[in-house]
Amino acid sequence: MTVHLPTDLPGCVLRPWRAADKEDLIREANNRRVWRNMTHTFPHPYTDRDADLWLAIAADPGASIQLAIDVDGSAVGGIGVIAGEGIFAQTAQFGYWLGESHWGRGIASAAASALAQRIGTERLFARLEAQVFEWNPASMRVLEKAGFEREAVLRCAASKDGCLIDTVLYARVFGRSQAGAD
Repeated sequence: MTVHLPTDLPGCVLRPWRAADKEDLIREANNRRVWRNMTHTFPHPYTDRDADLWLAIAADPGASIQLAIDVDGSAVGGIGVIAGEGIFAQTAQFGYWLGESHWGRGIASAAASALAQRIGTERLFARLEAQVFEWNPASMRVLEKAGFEREAVLRCAASKDGCLIDTVLYARVFGRSQAGAD
């Protein structure tokens, strides 16, 4: 996959993470409101050590894709997919985050649309999935703008910030295979 991916938002590109992003990464990620909408693998507080670990993971993602969301030369968030394995190798978990000071400007929508479109065009995966906490309708709108469809509400599926909550499963499907005959 081409690693420098323009979006339809001027000044916003998706690109590989680099060591020079460490300060931006810590500044944008070390925010409780960002952490509250992320999985258990996203730490809070977000430390120097966490940034070093993430930059090492992002430098060698294997079949997964991990990119920085860059606005005017600064990393303001991240976006990527985690490749499935075995019989789920054609499915990837899609996710993104954005520093709070950049919310509400269309950056996440532009980034999600650009990456999902490229994955579909290059047929990197047949299916992208994303789970969103019930309290995050803004993220649901981002996914819908990027062509994802709401598939299910998974009741009491996650425990976050002291709450047992529902998640909403979204998916974008690029191709369908015919089931093989016996």
